[in-house]
Amino acid sequence: MQVKKHIPNILTLLNLFSGSIAIVFAFEGLFHLAAIFVGVAAFFDFTDGFAARILKSYSEMGKELDSMADMVSFGFTPAVVLFRLLQDASSASAIWISNMNVLPFIAFAITVFSALRLAIFNIDTRQSEKFIGLPTPANAIFILSLPFAVHYGSDSSIWHPLFAWILANEWMLIGITLFLSYFLVANVSLFSLKFKNLKLADNIVRYVFLAGSALLLIIFCWHAVPLIMIFYITLSMADFLAGKPNA
Repeated sequence: MQVKKHIPNILTLLNLFSGSIAIVFAFEGLFHLAAIFVGVAAFFDFTDGFAARILKSYSEMGKELDSMADMVSFGFTPAVVLFRLLQDASSASAIWISNMNVLPFIAFAITVFSALRLAIFNIDTRQSEKFIGLPTPANAIFILSLPFAVHYGSDSSIWHPLFAWILANEWMLIGITLFLSYFLVANVSLFSLKFKNLKLADNIVRYVFLAGSALLLIIFCWHAVPLIMIFYITLSMADFLAGKPNA
């Protein structure tokens, strides 16, 4: 049946649609809603690849479409969020040119390096079972998870004042922007969540991540989302360094 070959592309377009809605909310300063739609986009980004594998409907068009959708949802959206946060946070450190504070524009380094990340991914044969550099969906989810956690998380959480302070501090936001921009294209291996089998020995890092993430969610609820992304990066780095041969 011809319809099934279009299902992965339809899911990819829903990723793009969700990301576009997230951008509108980001420009309006409704970051918690932008975060929700980035999460929806990430869901469709996962399911389009899953559907392509199940239905055996890979195509060059689908590959290109996937990159373009990811560029909008996970490359441009988080940059807009950081741009708006920097606009709100910048005050004494503002850099004015023609009556415009140009400091927030540094946020679009995320868009530039996301484009590089996606281009590298498309031609890098090493990334079939692992990632080299931070995946754009993970990067976007981490950035959006901060305002999401502040909006929906309990004020009594020990993490709430820290996350709120980060969102209001321009130098923390700039530091996050520069670090994540570098990490998108860094030659560092990060594990993927694709299970080829369920054997513990073959998936120990994945099982540790899933168990740790569940524990964080139970303890910290919504504030766990950014912590889970930090846990993912930290665990990946530990796994990378453990498997790196000594010089």
